[in-house]
Amino acid sequence: MILAGDLGGTKSNLGLFDVQNGKLVRTGYKRYASRDHAGLQEIARDFLNGAGGKVTAASFGIAGPVVNNCVHATNLPWIIDGAAMASFLGLGCVRLINDVEAAAYGIGVLEPADLDTIDPGVPGTVGTRVVIAAGTGLGEGILCWDGKRYVIMPTEAGHADFAPHTDQQADLWKHLKLKNEFVSSEMVLGGSGFQRIHEFLDPNVLHAGFNDNSVDPAPGITQRALSGECPVCVATLDLWIDIYGSEAGNLAVRTAARGGIYVAGGIAVKVLPKLKNGRFAAAVRHKEKMADFLATIPIQVVLNEDCPLLGAAFVAWKNL
Repeated sequence: MILAGDLGGTKSNLGLFDVQNGKLVRTGYKRYASRDHAGLQEIARDFLNGAGGKVTAASFGIAGPVVNNCVHATNLPWIIDGAAMASFLGLGCVRLINDVEAAAYGIGVLEPADLDTIDPGVPGTVGTRVVIAAGTGLGEGILCWDGKRYVIMPTEAGHADFAPHTDQQADLWKHLKLKNEFVSSEMVLGGSGFQRIHEFLDPNVLHAGFNDNSVDPAPGITQRALSGECPVCVATLDLWIDIYGSEAGNLAVRTAARGGIYVAGGIAVKVLPKLKNGRFAAAVRHKEKMADFLATIPIQVVLNEDCPLLGAAFVAWKNL
């Protein structure tokens, strides 16, 4: 019995898996509100209570850099230690991986129905792939083709500097810089970025959650944008899509990602119509001397939000 986890700043998903006919099959699942719990051991104890059977392998994807199999979570007050989890579960080893690293492994075991194509590019090209995932934070990962298989490289690129490339985006940077020492890509593209962009575009239009820390305003902004009921929300999502596409293009240029761009994370599925209307792909391609090259790169959205959970289970299964 394999125990896997996808641990993020907003939610933590735990799953149990068996291997049947050479494939991972999920046999148990529960979602936890991360900030309602003290740490991984607490939710693992609850999840495994009454599960039956013994965990034989485990791996967890976590938002944050993994150092010596230990993670100080980026958007949570959690410290997760692989050795401590191994002792807790009675295992010789528990592997901790970055959450986008987990998503990258998960891409390799997804079914065709788990993906939706934004732009076909030149399908079937073997080469480096990249994954970009906006959710509570922003994650980016690289899948390097070594001639036989994909080798996963995690990054913390979401905390690199936001690179505006229009006058409006430069003004957004200036607006954010007035209140912050750093203006990272995550500050704009993580979930809290929707309110920041909305307030930049029109500080006089307020919605639920703008002045209440107990309410996340991002879902309301995206819903009103998709319905068209709030012009500022529409403009907010359009600008966010432009910046998200540009950052995906930056990642593809830096890695020569001929094998494809995979757009993962919880936000993508919720704003899928906007991602598919051509605006995102146009922003990906809008690079100096690189438009023709970027036009050959397939762009796909990961529809299965459990992709990182599958990836963590795959790591445990294959003892990677």
